[in-house]
Amino acid sequence: MRGKGEGAIFRVPKDESLPLKYWTAVIELPSHDGKSRRRKYIRAKSKPALLAKFTKAQREFEERGDLPTNTLTVQQWFTYWLEQVASKRVRPGTFNGYKSVVNQHIVPALGPGTKLDKITATAIRRVHASAQSANGSSTYALNAHRVMSASLEVAVREGRIFRNPAKLVEAPLRNVTNLDVLSASEVREFIAYARTQPGGVRWIVSVITGARRGEVIGLERDRVTDVLDLSWQLQRLRRDENGKPIAPADFECRHIRGGLYWTRPKSRAGWRVIPLVEPLRTYLLEHMENEPENPWGLVFTEDGRPRDPDRDTKAWNAFVEGIFPGRNIRLHDLRHTAVDMLYLNGVPEDLIIELVGHSSRSMSRAYKSGTNLERKRIAMATIGEAAVTPLDPARTREIGA
Repeated sequence: MRGKGEGAIFRVPKDESLPLKYWTAVIELPSHDGKSRRRKYIRAKSKPALLAKFTKAQREFEERGDLPTNTLTVQQWFTYWLEQVASKRVRPGTFNGYKSVVNQHIVPALGPGTKLDKITATAIRRVHASAQSANGSSTYALNAHRVMSASLEVAVREGRIFRNPAKLVEAPLRNVTNLDVLSASEVREFIAYARTQPGGVRWIVSVITGARRGEVIGLERDRVTDVLDLSWQLQRLRRDENGKPIAPADFECRHIRGGLYWTRPKSRAGWRVIPLVEPLRTYLLEHMENEPENPWGLVFTEDGRPRDPDRDTKAWNAFVEGIFPGRNIRLHDLRHTAVDMLYLNGVPEDLIIELVGHSSRSMSRAYKSGTNLERKRIAMATIGEAAVTPLDPARTREIGA
């Protein structure tokens, strides 16, 4: 009996009177279950070519103790990885991003039928170029590289391949991003304009609190008291054939309607409560008094129904064009604006981190004492006052507002 790593070489067909098809070598490999046999088959048109491949395979076996078998194609692997690995490990929003970049750039650029162990550095660079040209963003290309590398690293761990080909090429560099963030004077102009527009309070909440899109449109009336409880956010989730959201086992959510759910923020630092201060308190109370209640207890709705996240972004684009035409102010940039306002008005950095949920601190640390909440209340009162009180001319020149 041949030992592990040893092999046999034979002609196909064995009958030498028949025309040669190819030469084959078989290497015995370690069993995965201790019972079934595993073999590595190597083929070549000539015996010298086969011997060269065979010798190389034996060297690899001696170095690694095993050899990959039944190498999957790029299409097969990334489909498997998305369905069996990624969908069970990452949040639904993250998974949707993975699926999009895999299907639009990674698989087409690598070649759907390419074997995993045949991926080259040139193919990796094609993925970078595809993502960069489609989105025009180096950040998007970097994201594509990270997704690709993470997937191929799993292939290495599972013994599908012995090295991660994404590591053959350096990841794309992220270009400097110039955000279009509102100045202090523009914040005041923004709030004054929003007060005159239907549903404008929705945008005021974002600019004063720095809350994320899902946190605002998912805000419930009973979480608006003397504080704003931002421990849930509204998201659209994919569902399986039984109508259940496709998400990791530890993913916490509550159903709203259709594919919309309340979900927990991705980190416990995001489960935050911030003081509700003037003028935002008055704006929100007036809004809730004038808006009819809805079956879901939401503060903000669209035609009486929960606000779809994508439609909310489109509504923002139309709104901002009405006050700052031609500007490229993304909805998420209001979060940056809120942070700038906090720094501008001298709020301590540790409080800024807690107020906007940027740190990895647990929720319990954020709530551990009444002192923390009072300091937050003072901090939020500062930004609330700054949002409606003009700065003195000297200070305006200093910050370039």
